[in-house]
Amino acid sequence: IYFDNANTSFKPQCVMDAINEYYCYYSCNTHRGDYNLSDMSDRKFEEARKTIADFIGAKKTEVCFTSGASMGLNVIAYGYQKFLTKDDEILLTEAEHASNVLPWFKVAETVGCKISYIPLDENGKLTPENLEKSITENTKVISVAHVTNVLGYVNDVKELAKVAHKHNVLFVCDGAQSVPHMKIDVKDLDVDFMVFSGHKCIGPTGIGVLYGKFELLDKMDPLMMGGGMNTKFDMCGDVGYLLPPLKFEAGTQNVAGAVGLAAACKYLDSLGMENISKYETELKEYAVKRLKEEVPQVTIYNPEAD
Repeated sequence: IYFDNANTSFKPQCVMDAINEYYCYYSCNTHRGDYNLSDMSDRKFEEARKTIADFIGAKKTEVCFTSGASMGLNVIAYGYQKFLTKDDEILLTEAEHASNVLPWFKVAETVGCKISYIPLDENGKLTPENLEKSITENTKVISVAHVTNVLGYVNDVKELAKVAHKHNVLFVCDGAQSVPHMKIDVKDLDVDFMVFSGHKCIGPTGIGVLYGKFELLDKMDPLMMGGGMNTKFDMCGDVGYLLPPLKFEAGTQNVAGAVGLAAACKYLDSLGMENISKYETELKEYAVKRLKEEVPQVTIYNPEAD
């Protein structure tokens, strides 16, 4: 039995077939040529973006490809830091993954702003009430995990986002541990940004997604510069950027990863995310029950976690 799916997941045959099809039949760069194979690569890449956007309830123009959730969080932190001052505050929790802490540490170091932590309840869960108490007039960004990989709780992101927006605070959601396991609709949750990694979604490694509301992406600075993300440049330093999402996709893209992740999303959809969530809950309840009955040497933390 493989117990490490929360870290990374095994891949179904359809994902490997999609990757092999790219490498065997249209292994070309995107947005670089007008010959037939290049056009096919463009179309497959953008079809993959549309499939993934539909999977999370987003618009195609709001889905940026990254190398994974970590890169997505770095893109957000870097791109938004120009709107922060030394008097501002970023709220996190102590249950965040390093990928959702270290980029904000760098922002604080660069800008001089403050990092504060929302207290968790007695069980280690983030509640809307505690978030409400933590927000100050200086709070500008809240960045938290949908599902914490430390404690296993599913945070009520929709309510947390409501609290944040009531105070005109940006809400960033790390969806690395939620998107693979439950139905996600970013519009219903009303998060400003959400990131996730392909390899946790039975997709390839080296590919991830940054979702952002278009108007926010449009005013952010890109983290990476290079070919494919600019409309023009001259030797005097006059540069024009493409509109999102292409503004955030400099250089040669991971086309094989994108089409592989799209195949994974289709596969998960065919099973039904509600069915996946239900089955995982049954497995979790069974595992806790049997461990309590048969392995008294084991200490189970947070057995009531979602």
